[in-house]
Amino acid sequence: MKPYVIVMLTTGSAKVEDKTKMGELMKGHLANIRKLSDEGKIVVAGPFLEKNKEDYRGMFIFNTQSKEEAEQWVKTDPAVMAGVFSYEIFPWYGSAALPMYLKHHKEIAKENP
Repeated sequence: MKPYVIVMLTTGSAKVEDKTKMGELMKGHLANIRKLSDEGKIVVAGPFLEKNKEDYRGMFIFNTQSKEEAEQWVKTDPAVMAGVFSYEIFPWYGSAALPMYLKHHKEIAKENP
């Protein structure tokens, strides 16, 4: 077991009506997740598939025990910077083996889920 930081993405205050602009922000969002994953900073990321009362849209599990460091990393997300997403940060304790799955992810990931 080891400490991590979970970031829960919520709906932000910005309303982006332009579908092209929103598409660019989402491409940037996904590219940033890949970059942070490749750097070993994100060990889990993904959207929630159903609405929930907390308005959580997705989550990141960051490979750090520092809330400040996790906040620096989440602020590199273009959708967060644009206000499409906001976030809440929580310390979390989980399996120390969690980052190990990343090396196998590309072997089994679907191209277009």
